[in-house]
Amino acid sequence: MAESTHPAPPPTPARWPVGAAHLVLSGPSGSGKSTVGRLVATALGRVWVEGDAFHPVANRDKMAAGIPLDDDDRAPWLDRLAGELHRLGDLGLPAVLACSALKRSYRDVLRSCGYPVTVVQILVSPEDLAARVAARHAHFMPASLVAGQVALMEPLHEDEDGIAVPSAEDPQATARAVLDELGFVLSWD
Repeated sequence: MAESTHPAPPPTPARWPVGAAHLVLSGPSGSGKSTVGRLVATALGRVWVEGDAFHPVANRDKMAAGIPLDDDDRAPWLDRLAGELHRLGDLGLPAVLACSALKRSYRDVLRSCGYPVTVVQILVSPEDLAARVAARHAHFMPASLVAGQVALMEPLHEDEDGIAVPSAEDPQATARAVLDELGFVLSWD
């Protein structure tokens, strides 16, 4: 993968909430990271960031044509996401970001934002991922690319700040599991 061009971040400002971290919901296409991420962001009152919105048009076109992205395609996208996390951090706003972040090296780029980042990998079987993506109609990512993402996905390493959470049938149940695993105690109606 190409080196990150994101500059070294300044020290965390005093306005950053004590103990807070940006949350990155990761997993292959169809894992529910956007749906669950929005629920988690709402529950925590955090800024929601849809990682797909930061893809260059060329990346979206490539995926829509059934061509998988390579590390060189992903590098500017990941840099843009790290930049957005940095910008939000400077404003004292912890965020919840949906981003595939399949490999350790991709997650490390996001961690270069200068603020704490906790990764939440959403675990779903390859068969369920393919079925979910095939059922979507208004998304640029075709089901034919899911197997490649599954093959690329690296589990969290022991030294990474993060958790892995199995996906439930109900996205709200998955969001509850994420919040429980992270130690948030919230009342859900």
